[in-house]
Amino acid sequence: MSYLQRAEGVLHRIQALAAISDDAHGITRTFGSAAFMAGSKQVLHWMQEAGLQVRVDNIGNVRGRWNCGDIKAKTFVIASHIDTVINAGAFDGPLGVLAALDIVTHLLQSAQPVPFNIEVIAFSDEEGVRFHTTFLGSKTVTGSFDHHLHDKKDAAGITLKEVIGTMGGNTTELYQDVIPPASWQGYFEIHIEQGPVLYDRNIPVAVVHAIAGQQRIMVTIKGMAGHAGTVPMDKRQDALCGAAAFILAVEQWALQHKDAIVATVGYLQVMNAASNVIPGEVTLSLDLRSANENMLHNAHTALYTIGVELCKERQLIFEWQTIQQTKPVDCDPFMSGLLEQSITEAGYDAIRLVSGAGHDAVPVSDVSPVCMLFVKCYKGISHHPQENVLLEDIAAALKVSDQFMLHLIKQP
Repeated sequence: MSYLQRAEGVLHRIQALAAISDDAHGITRTFGSAAFMAGSKQVLHWMQEAGLQVRVDNIGNVRGRWNCGDIKAKTFVIASHIDTVINAGAFDGPLGVLAALDIVTHLLQSAQPVPFNIEVIAFSDEEGVRFHTTFLGSKTVTGSFDHHLHDKKDAAGITLKEVIGTMGGNTTELYQDVIPPASWQGYFEIHIEQGPVLYDRNIPVAVVHAIAGQQRIMVTIKGMAGHAGTVPMDKRQDALCGAAAFILAVEQWALQHKDAIVATVGYLQVMNAASNVIPGEVTLSLDLRSANENMLHNAHTALYTIGVELCKERQLIFEWQTIQQTKPVDCDPFMSGLLEQSITEAGYDAIRLVSGAGHDAVPVSDVSPVCMLFVKCYKGISHHPQENVLLEDIAAALKVSDQFMLHLIKQP
């Protein structure tokens, strides 16, 4: 079977999974939803067809395992995620899961001796949309799940513990799903670039040598609600105007440091919003990303100070809560070198990129060496219905990954 034929099979499955959605007009498959559980069932079926030992663990990860027969052997994990953002594209996450399944299927069919166990994992929650907590799936597998999150509620007031129970999991048994640190052989993730570099240079794949660190912060600005027709302009404590000033200040600060950081306000909620009411309280998100840990710290300090000062001038209250922090991650030099060698051997130009997006490789890096392969996507578009990957680029990723696995198997 040619790589294009294999890529067609992977693409067909990606499209089939994309058809499973909570939204009839787009792709939405958030952690624990009806569509998420239906999608998980489909992925489980495909893993069973491949002859893997399959299960859904307590956090909802779909896991397919092949044991090499050596009781002392470690486990090499190839994984990505199957949850999505709201109104998502089809490839962010599922490409990595379904390409991994194809790679392992053909490796095992080749009867090539493999000196380690292999586990393909479809992580349940990388995006963090429902509970504003990313990496629930991979943190469970690595043993870093935060049990204080059990009572965290989604927008409908449903707790994480309740959702886990609905999926058939048990929060008291999450520890059983951990791969111990000493048992990891390594971790490999295939993912769309989610940026324009490969598209602009017309290169199908690239090695990821580092992943940017990230901070997610929830900001609440409180003023005084009032009647839109009776409160004079110079007497108002308008929380939304304060939020607007802060958002523009974030943009300006990030532009001044554009070579080292990106900053995004992607969520905004006006409490008790009405057209004839001066907003009294606004909540917004702040997402900071940089491959430089010092820059993240500097941004955190500077933007907090800016927010406090802006709100003081407007007689508003400024509240700041750090929701999530992840450090920048360097990918494993040895495995990344094998991946780069495999790209060259497959006939492509080998380039290295930093990932500005967070990935499950981040929590996994605490317990295992990690490496990642980026795949070109249309104009770098992601988290959007126009997200797309060409068939020949999927084929390139499969070809490089096959070569990489053969190099890995032959290591002493």
